[in-house]
Amino acid sequence: MFVVIGATGNVGREAVALLRRTGEEVAAVSRDPAAVLPDGVRLVQGDPSEPDSITAWPEDIEGVLLSPRAAGGATAELLALAAARGARRVVSLSAATVEHPAGERRFADEFRAVERDVRESGLPWTFLRCADFAANSLAWAPQIRATGVVRSAYGGAATSPIHHRDIAEVAVRALTEPDHAGHAYLLTGPRRLDQRDKVRLIGEALGRDLAFEEITPEEVRRAMLGQGLPEDVPDRYLGSLADYAKAPGPTTDTVRQLLGRPALTFAVWAAENTAAFGTPAAS
Repeated sequence: MFVVIGATGNVGREAVALLRRTGEEVAAVSRDPAAVLPDGVRLVQGDPSEPDSITAWPEDIEGVLLSPRAAGGATAELLALAAARGARRVVSLSAATVEHPAGERRFADEFRAVERDVRESGLPWTFLRCADFAANSLAWAPQIRATGVVRSAYGGAATSPIHHRDIAEVAVRALTEPDHAGHAYLLTGPRRLDQRDKVRLIGEALGRDLAFEEITPEEVRRAMLGQGLPEDVPDRYLGSLADYAKAPGPTTDTVRQLLGRPALTFAVWAAENTAAFGTPAAS
């Protein structure tokens, strides 16, 4: 039995589906009693950030996939409960900024704290230190649908964004193959892209000409706060972009080494998500 904590997030949802396709038994921990899950997946209802709310833990847990966002600050308590039910390994999502600092230190420190708690759990562990997700670009969808223009700061900020499906496939390997214990994998996409590159590739997927318009960081901050987002969101976003505009984020070949194929490109992700950005142009 594999337990996925954060089963309705991008990576967790994909990992659940992959595990089921290979015939594994899966329990998905979710706050949502109506969470839509693949056939045969056991729903374990409860709030991972409040471990005492999870009252139906399965027994004989082989491995746990942990999303720090879902766990909140309760990593140690969650893993203690899993270990008491036989868990034999844990795979934890983490961030590239743990080893390649960018943005405000406090955000990387949150992931370092999770990694510390995972190590101290006593379970064999694997960390997946991920670059920014390609799916983060969905934040541009309202602008693209409305105007065809993305207005943001730091257009030259460059990273190697990763497809969440690659992360999930690596996670499943690490959950089901014991040789990955004790490894911290730095996972990125195959190619460095700045923000203008991403907008262009989304436009190519749509068959439309999109534009990137540079505005000031303060304008971006005001717009995000005006949408009701908490201050941490623009702090995290703009701090990272400012640093990636000075020096690009890392690019690794780790996905290819682990999966035996190249990492999926941002263009592939964009082509899969055209519906979010608007109707593709007629050919």
